[in-house]
Amino acid sequence: MKGHPRPQVSVKTSRSFATVWVTVPSRSLGRSLGRRAVEAGLAACVQLSGPVESIYRWQGAVESAKEWRLVFKTRSVLLAKLEALVVAHHPYDTPQFLVLPVSGGSAKYLDWLAESTASPAPSSRKRTVEPV
Repeated sequence: MKGHPRPQVSVKTSRSFATVWVTVPSRSLGRSLGRRAVEAGLAACVQLSGPVESIYRWQGAVESAKEWRLVFKTRSVLLAKLEALVVAHHPYDTPQFLVLPVSGGSAKYLDWLAESTASPAPSSRKRTVEPV
């Protein structure tokens, strides 16, 4: 728009962060798994959406199931620990654990993500950035 200054956008490129997609058979399990990850400092934020319908091949047959999708926002160095947490608390023989590298994002958000996963955060901490 003419006459209005453009806001300064600070985009940071990085290979230090990832999102992880996991599906679970119930909303309650999704909430529990998401909370465990955030409390352990393995994710800064976990989004839970659903239900979604999954159609897949399992042991030679085409199956379908109602599931909930979790998207974990984390640092790449924490992926092995996050996967161990998911596998330990997931009822499936082969849980979905898909890692999507983050190539960049707003500097402020990525700084918050790094800070929030540096160690388990106290619950009384003031949130300065809204999770996306």
